Amino acid sequence: MIKRLSSLACSMFVAAVPLALAQSPEQKGTDIAVAGHKANGGWQTEHSTLTMVLVSAQGDQTTRKLVIDTQEGTSDGDRSRVTFDWPADVKGTRMLTWSHKDGNDDQWLYLPSIKRVKRISSSDKSGSFMGSEVAYEDLGSQEPEKYRYKWLTDAREGERDCWQLERVPVSKTSGYARHVVWVDKEYNVPMRVDYYDRKNELLKTSRYSKHQKFGKIWKFGAIEVSNVQTKKKTVLDWTERQFGAKLDRAMFEPSALED
Repeated sequence: MIKRLSSLACSMFVAAVPLALAQSPEQKGTDIAVAGHKANGGWQTEHSTLTMVLVSAQGDQTTRKLVIDTQEGTSDGDRSRVTFDWPADVKGTRMLTWSHKDGNDDQWLYLPSIKRVKRISSSDKSGSFMGSEVAYEDLGSQEPEKYRYKWLTDAREGERDCWQLERVPVSKTSGYARHVVWVDKEYNVPMRVDYYDRKNELLKTSRYSKHQKFGKIWKFGAIEVSNVQTKKKTVLDWTERQFGAKLDRAMFEPSALED
């Protein structure tokens, strides 16, 4: 009888071990985000060209051409510089972003019409970037430390197997209450992000496509941002990308925006 009870107790303990060691949804979500960030790191620099199409609620379109230079961060977040190349009314406009793992990103905007560099305050980060459905805070690199994560479920987005995560911005000045993110299990990059405003109502959805592998890393080649509240849309399409480009570090200084 004692042997039988001992065996039963042992079986119950063994069965309980997987439950005790199982990850919480929060830890699983964090691990997925950190692993994805690491898997697609190491590219160092990127020089790319981009087409931005603004679509009004009535379907009218405005097209802009941009050049983006990015320097990957090591101890901190990435630094990026966006330059508008076309049309004439926005040509020469430049946006500089210093992303940070902790605290708010630093951002500066140069407007050639007034020949002045304007610093973007943390209270303005939720504002529209140059009339698009992209907010200033969307321009920073998505460092895992910027969010609190929770795994929601395994799901499919289109034909892709994904993890569905909830991420909540750590920053108190964020324009978002939370995001729901579909992370591709193979690519380790987003396939879709739903953004919820401060009232926790769905604001917009970003869908990512044209994924391509560069060396060991995956990058999306297009984003469609649809604002469900205003019915406006912004389409971003990369036309060429060069990784490992030689970029002068000085170009990522605010003083260089006027050059």
